[in-house]
Amino acid sequence: MNSDRSQAYGRVMKILNDEGPSKLFAAEMQTIRTAADALFFDGDAYDELAAVEDLAQQLVDADRWLPDHARRLVDDVAACGPSAGVH
Repeated sequence: MNSDRSQAYGRVMKILNDEGPSKLFAAEMQTIRTAADALFFDGDAYDELAAVEDLAQQLVDADRWLPDHARRLVDDVAACGPSAGVH
């Protein structure tokens, strides 16, 4: 584990705490948290990361999130894992 991964995990948790309740449904928040936790603590969560990527696209397609915001979320979730930046 390194500080980049810790910082990415912190950013994801901040999004969930600050924006999640007003902009995401509970199941959507759980999808994000599950992926971040699995990548951060286990390191192997590529199916969970794919679910976050799908969710981010759905949020953009439904005009609930801007594309840049969704991309940052996916990037931060991916950065929680040991192969940060590779997805």
